[in-house]
Amino acid sequence: MDLRFGAGKPTDEERAAVDALLGPPESAWEGADDRNDTDLRWARGGREARERRELLLPGLHALNDRVGWISEGGLDYLCRRLTVPPAEGYGVATFYAMFAVKPRPATVVHVCTDLGCAARGSARVCTGLERDLGPAGSAGSGAVWQPSPCLGLCERAPAALTIRAGDAPQAAVVAPATAEAVADAASAPHDAPAEPPAAAAVPQTGADGLVLLRRVGVVDPGSLDDYRTHGGYAALRRAFTLGPAGVIREVTEAGLVGRGGAAFPTGRKWAATAQQPDHPHYLVCNADESEPGTFKDRVLMEGDPYALIEAMTIAGYATGAHRGYLYLRGEYPRALRRLRTAVDRARARGFLGEDVMGQGFAFDIEIRRGAGAYICGEETAIFNSIEGRRGEPRSKPPFPVEKGLFGKPTAVNNVETLVNVLPILIEGAQAYARTGTGTSTGTKLFCVSGTVARPGVYELPFGATLGELLELAGPPETLRAVLLGGAAGGFVRPDELDVPLTFEGTRAAGTTLGSGVVLVLDDSVDLPRILLRIAEFFRDESCGQCVPCRVGTVRQEEALHRIKGLTGAAAAGDIALLREVGQAMRDASICGLGQTAWNAVESAIDRLGAFK
Repeated sequence: MDLRFGAGKPTDEERAAVDALLGPPESAWEGADDRNDTDLRWARGGREARERRELLLPGLHALNDRVGWISEGGLDYLCRRLTVPPAEGYGVATFYAMFAVKPRPATVVHVCTDLGCAARGSARVCTGLERDLGPAGSAGSGAVWQPSPCLGLCERAPAALTIRAGDAPQAAVVAPATAEAVADAASAPHDAPAEPPAAAAVPQTGADGLVLLRRVGVVDPGSLDDYRTHGGYAALRRAFTLGPAGVIREVTEAGLVGRGGAAFPTGRKWAATAQQPDHPHYLVCNADESEPGTFKDRVLMEGDPYALIEAMTIAGYATGAHRGYLYLRGEYPRALRRLRTAVDRARARGFLGEDVMGQGFAFDIEIRRGAGAYICGEETAIFNSIEGRRGEPRSKPPFPVEKGLFGKPTAVNNVETLVNVLPILIEGAQAYARTGTGTSTGTKLFCVSGTVARPGVYELPFGATLGELLELAGPPETLRAVLLGGAAGGFVRPDELDVPLTFEGTRAAGTTLGSGVVLVLDDSVDLPRILLRIAEFFRDESCGQCVPCRVGTVRQEEALHRIKGLTGAAAAGDIALLREVGQAMRDASICGLGQTAWNAVESAIDRLGAFK
C-alpha cells in the first residue's frame, strides 16, 4: 500500500472535525502532537486498518460539514487516521457532488433544475440568483449557488436547499422557491421559514383506504409512544411469534415485490439471504431515492420514521442480520434528523440493541449519509459507498444475497418495500394479497408532480388506471404527455391514460412503473429541452466505469443538442445515431443506469413523435 502523504497540514477546525468522529489519534503516525521515535514505529495494519475504511465517507462529511470543503491537508489527515492512501481518498471525495476539494464559501445553495422543477419555473429562480448572488459557482457574495439534480421536493417545485458549514451545520429548504427567498436563506439559513409538515405532501391525508400513508399527519413523528398508540410494533411482536421462516413465508405468500423499480420478489430475496451459511448477514435500506421526480420515501421517513425502524428490524430478524445500514440521500436534512431521533429513542427503549423487546434478538441500525450520487441507488454501488470506496456498481454474479456488503450475504430493500411488511404481518398474507392484482399485490405510492393542481404522494391499489390517478391530482387542461418511472422511464400519450398502474400493465403498454414517478407535462413544456435535460442528467450521473455508458451518455446528449430545433429529414441521421448508441448502452452497460439511459428519449421519439 503506497500511502504517499502530501505536505499539507490540517487546520485546527479540520483536525477537530475528524477527531470528533474518530476520537483522538493514538500515535504520531496518526497525527498526534506528541511525536517521538518510538511512537512513529507503529501504525494500524491488516484487518484492523481495513475495517476502519468504512469511516471514510462519514469522515468526508465531517470535514465538509465543518469547513464547507475538503482541503488537501484535511484529506491527508483523515486518510492518515484511517490508513487509506490519499489518492484513493481523493477519488472518493471527488465522486460525490455535495463535496468540494477546492475552496468555496461555507454557504452553498443547491437549486433544482431537474424535470419537475423545470416544469414549474426553476429557470426563473436561476435567473434571479444570477442577479442577486452572481453567476453559478461564483463566490463573490459570500455564498455560492449551483444547479442541482432533483432534490426530492417535487411536490413543492421549484425547490432549493441551502447548506451552511460550521460547528453546528445548518440546512434550510426553500420550496416553492423564489430567487428572493433563496437569497434570504443563503444569508441566514436559521431564519428561513419552517418546512410544511410531511402531511402537506399527501393530498389524501385522512382518506379511507390508506395503508402505508395512514399514519402520516396523524402521529407525531418524534414520539415513539404516539407511534405505538397507533399500532406501532404490533408487526414486530407477530414476527417474533412466527419466527424467521414464518415471516419469510408470509412475505412470500403476500406476493410483495420490490418497489424500487426492479420488482424482484421480496420473500425470495430474504429466503436466499437467510439460507447463506456465511456470516454475518447484513441488511441495507436503500433510502437514496434520487430518481428525478421521486419523493415518496422522503415523505414516509419524515412523517412516519418509526415504521421504517420497525420494518428494518423485522427484515433483520427474518434474514439473520444483526446490523442494518440505512443509506440516506444527503439532500434530506429533515429526514436525517427524524431518523436519528427515532433510532436513538428506539434503542433507549429496547426496540433496538442487544435484546430487542426482550426476545433475545440483537439488531441495531446505523445511518449512513450519501453525498449526491444517483448511481448509489444501485444496490452494489451502495455497498462500495458504505465501505469507503467510490460508489461504482459491481459486476453480478455474485449477487448481494451471496456476497454483498463487506463480502457477506446482504438483503437490500428500499423504504417503501420495507414498510409494506408491516401490513402484511398485521393483516396476514392472504388479506394483503386481496388488494391489487394477481401479480401486483397491495397498494403503491405514486409521486405526482409537474403541471397538476395537487402534486404529492398518492396511494392507490395496484390496478388503478393512470387516468384515475390524474383525476385525483387535477390534470392540466392541455395534457402533452406523462413521464412514468422518471428519467429512466418512458412517456405516455394523452390517449393512453387507461393504462393500468401495475408492473405487468405498464410493461404491456411499452413503458415502466419504475419507482412510481408520474411527471405530468402540458403544452407549455418544451419537450426537446426536457429530453436534453434527461440526457444531461445521465451524462453527469454516469460513474464512468464502463465504456458503453461513459461514452454513450455523452454521445446521446451531443445528438440531442444538434437536433433540438430540427424535424423530419434534418433530424433523421442523428435519430438513427441515437438508436444505435441507445441499443449499445442497453446491451452492454454494467448496471441499470446505462441500460435505461435511452428509454425516455426512445419513447419520446416513437410515442410522442418528437423531432417529426
